Amino acid sequence: MKQGTTILTLDNGYHLWTNTQGEGDIHLLALHGGPGGNHEYWEDAADQLKKQGLNVQVHMYDQLGSLYSDQPDYSDPKIADKYLTYEYFLDEVEEVRQKLGIDNFYLIGQSWGGLLVQEYAVKYGQHLKGAIISSMVDEIDEYVAHVNKVREDVLPAEEVAFMKECEKNNDYDNDRYQADVQVLNENFVDRKQPSKLYHVKDLGGTAVYNVFQGDNEFVITGKLKDWHFRNQLKNIKVPTLLTFGDHETMPLDTAKTMEKEIPNAKLVTTPNGGHHHMIDNPDVYYKHLADFIREVESDTFNK
Repeated sequence: MKQGTTILTLDNGYHLWTNTQGEGDIHLLALHGGPGGNHEYWEDAADQLKKQGLNVQVHMYDQLGSLYSDQPDYSDPKIADKYLTYEYFLDEVEEVRQKLGIDNFYLIGQSWGGLLVQEYAVKYGQHLKGAIISSMVDEIDEYVAHVNKVREDVLPAEEVAFMKECEKNNDYDNDRYQADVQVLNENFVDRKQPSKLYHVKDLGGTAVYNVFQGDNEFVITGKLKDWHFRNQLKNIKVPTLLTFGDHETMPLDTAKTMEKEIPNAKLVTTPNGGHHHMIDNPDVYYKHLADFIREVESDTFNK
């Protein structure tokens, strides 16, 4: 398969930006978070795995509504109702797989992408060699409880109270509120500063993010607040790696529960890693990933 960019035309007529890096017979399809985020933290994944002595073809793409892919007019209720659903984004993964022509592959997903990995492994698991759930829980209520606790641990009580007041009044554009969010981001999302993921211009995807998540990582007002998947974890039949930062938005206690509930799973953590621990501490993150792939390839994972 050629390296570089390919624009896929979906059956619905929209276009997705995809990019392939690396060489070899092992294929890894990488899903970004958000939703409404983008592929960027996967751009060096093939190089990082190569540093670990592993040749992998890494395929990444921007989901519909994100960065280089088409941006539907979500202000049209008919379009929003059709495309801003879990089912759409899950089936989009499968269509991308088909159109890229890969099978018997590894699927990695960060945050929201990790939600899609869980759902894909249940619905389309016959196509997978292994699944990597990066910084995503199976029970959103436990995430909400955790992010409320971490902001109380980091911010003065008066700032927490101020944030809650802004949230009650839907005053998310408040400069003081966003300054508090930035403090939390630097503690739990992008611990390595300055972050490689900051940009001069807004990269888009906000419409998708707002519908599912809300304004920021520390408050959930969208569809995700009702996501629960624990009763489905037993149906993930492929080898599964759970990878979390040790200082992040997602609760490690929940990750430990997932490790027990998924039939063949292993949890690893990245020291000094936030939510984007592949950027904060790539040497450890990609060693864990390379070790997992090697063990699955040799049929020795978690035995």
